[in-house]
Amino acid sequence: MPSPRRVLSALALPPLLLLAACGTEATESPAGTAEGYPRTIENCGREVTVEAPPERAVSLNQGSTEILLSLGLADRMVGTATWTDPVAEGLEEANATVPRLADNAPSFERVLEEEPDFVSASFVSTLSEGGVATREDFENLGVPTYLSPADCVKSNEGAGDGVREEPLALDTVYGEVRDLATVFGVEERGEELVAELQERVDTATAGIDASGVTVLYWFANSESPYMAGCCGAPGIITEAVGAENVFDDTYAEWPQINWETVADRNPDVLVIGDLTRESQTAETAEAKIRFLEGNPVTRHMDAVRNERYILLSGAAMNPSIRTVEGIEKVAQGLRDLGLAD
Repeated sequence: MPSPRRVLSALALPPLLLLAACGTEATESPAGTAEGYPRTIENCGREVTVEAPPERAVSLNQGSTEILLSLGLADRMVGTATWTDPVAEGLEEANATVPRLADNAPSFERVLEEEPDFVSASFVSTLSEGGVATREDFENLGVPTYLSPADCVKSNEGAGDGVREEPLALDTVYGEVRDLATVFGVEERGEELVAELQERVDTATAGIDASGVTVLYWFANSESPYMAGCCGAPGIITEAVGAENVFDDTYAEWPQINWETVADRNPDVLVIGDLTRESQTAETAEAKIRFLEGNPVTRHMDAVRNERYILLSGAAMNPSIRTVEGIEKVAQGLRDLGLAD
């Protein structure tokens, strides 16, 4: 739990109303004005209202951060946190202008130091007990919060990363883009970004046929590896290229599966997370491959013996706009390996 909280002064934030009882039709308005506000959006079973376009936003996860940067909102951000990888290509300059509060999760107090008027996150765990703070903690101080819908459409009860009963769709990610564009009054930019992402998916998957090819997604940890279940971002990638996830019978988001079971499934291709953070063992792709080729259980797997590896950022393996990058890289990787037309 966070240490005792610092209470913001009444002058630290603009007046904000949370959990409003009624919605307001959202229309495009010039940045920095209150025209067309207040605005209310539905988010993960809540109504979130902003009285004016946020000017001091903090994004607590990389996925949410990259949406805001892609929408051209760096000048309205005062902090980011929780990174698994370098920022997406093309966003480096914008990202450099926004303070990084922490490489991992910041304290509640550190976030409040920036006097935020809006806080966004990608994961339920970030805005809950044991995370940075709960949504109620922020809302009690008049700070609206937004949580990625992709993380709300699964069960987050119990330990682990949750369970999905239904496959995630890219439309949910696109919905997050549109929501955040609405909050900040840049709906036209949101539609342009969605159209760009859709075009990239269409280009990457045009004519691809990877039917009969089995893949496995390894995110991190060598002792108790986190492998992708059926229905999260890796499920989107696998379906887009027409392949099969060897753990598509597992509904947990990132179940920890022993190496004997992995070797028994013997996938054709290993999609390997290439992370730059330092919170688990075997974060980088180099460390993962070194483990696979030296471990007596895994070194005889077909994919290992034939070096059939495709490397992805951690961000691409989580539900985000980077999942489109995952589709592109897996599609190209399968083609390069001669496993897809």
